[in-house]
Amino acid sequence: MSWIHYQKLVVWQKAMDMVQEVYRLVKQLPAEEKFALSDQIRRAAVSVPSNIAEGQGRQSEKEFKQFLSIAKGSVFEVETQLIICIRADYLTEEQAEAALNLCDEIGKMLSALINK
Repeated sequence: MSWIHYQKLVVWQKAMDMVQEVYRLVKQLPAEEKFALSDQIRRAAVSVPSNIAEGQGRQSEKEFKQFLSIAKGSVFEVETQLIICIRADYLTEEQAEAALNLCDEIGKMLSALINK
């Protein structure tokens, strides 16, 4: 893979959009979830673009793929936590739809990059 700055990677840009959406959503969670689910989902969301950036910064294709794999795992973590929010009646499916769609899109993009 030719090296380009991580901020120019569309997957990183989409991951940043997901972080923004997750932060918007967690504001709607109940106060008792402030230090539990909302903290966990924010950390997982932030992990996605952070691992893409860190992996690209390693300048080794093997390490980059390893960090992309970690980012992909974090995407699934965010997705799972959003589903938990829906099942706990903290969010509706409609409220979480944009974030879930971003998770799906980012997951596919990460898979394509890993397999490239």
